[in-house]
Amino acid sequence: MRNVDYLICRNLSLMLSLRKVCMVIIISHFSFLMPHSSAQTQKGKASYYALKFTGRKTASGERMHHDSLTCAHRTYPFGTQLKVTNPANGKSVIVRVTDRGPYVKGRIIDLSARAAREIGIIAQGIAPVIVERYHPAIVPFMPDDIELPDFEIGTNEGADSKPIWVALKEDSDRKLREQKAREEEALRKKAQTATEQKPATETVTPVEAPKAPATNQSSRQKGEDALLEDINNSPNKSKAYLKRQGK
Repeated sequence: MRNVDYLICRNLSLMLSLRKVCMVIIISHFSFLMPHSSAQTQKGKASYYALKFTGRKTASGERMHHDSLTCAHRTYPFGTQLKVTNPANGKSVIVRVTDRGPYVKGRIIDLSARAAREIGIIAQGIAPVIVERYHPAIVPFMPDDIELPDFEIGTNEGADSKPIWVALKEDSDRKLREQKAREEEALRKKAQTATEQKPATETVTPVEAPKAPATNQSSRQKGEDALLEDINNSPNKSKAYLKRQGK
């Protein structure tokens, strides 16, 4: 009889334990689909990191980057995703906790520059926001209107690592330089080929100026002899000449 009572009590305790385990599993599974409680919602002012803090180590050990969707919070564990909403325009952004702070009265969160730009508080610098913990819904299908968080595009492994957008820009610049070098080389070869195929310049022989015809010495001599003969045949008939002649 005692054995039967013992078995019944044992079975009842096992059933109760299984029931508790099932309740815990059900509650933990469906807690993601339940609306957030008011205790998880904070209202206060948000600021953002200046660009000069890019590359510095955060409290979690990661490197800060202005183009990453990260933030600093005083209490949430590192890696927690938070939804930050700007009530002035209704814009919101999903950020990941990587640092501690801010330690200024009235401020509840410090955002990266990109996160601040997403909700439109860059011009203000400090603006009121609503911060709540973000739990992505776990469902067996992918609805069209599900809101997925934006993950950072850079790496925080150290000072030597580069964000992927920097690597892509450097690769694009390298390809442009290579293409420009190929075009210049093609133009140089084309000009060299044209120079080699150009015929040699013909030598221009200068045209000599026509020489003046040689003077006929014999004709000149004959003319002078005829003039002297004419003078001799026609003596001077001047008065001086006649007076010397006694005429």
